Amino acid sequence: MNKNILFAVVLAVLVIVSLVQAVQLSSLKSSLSSGSLKVGSSSSTTSLTSGSSGSAASSATALSSLPKQVGGC
Repeated sequence: MNKNILFAVVLAVLVIVSLVQAVQLSSLKSSLSSGSLKVGSSSSTTSLTSGSSGSAASSATALSSLPKQVGGC
């Protein structure tokens, strides 16, 4: 196979992947701005909001639920 053709195919695949990611990012951005994005685990679902009211209380709760050590030795 010619190197130029192989290069063009790889470049086309990379462009297509970047376009798909741009569409996904745009969709995620619109979901975040409208507040309709839901984050959930197997047991519960939590709604994300972008306001600052009550953020100190929710930050303290979120920080207390984090593991003590992440990574490292």
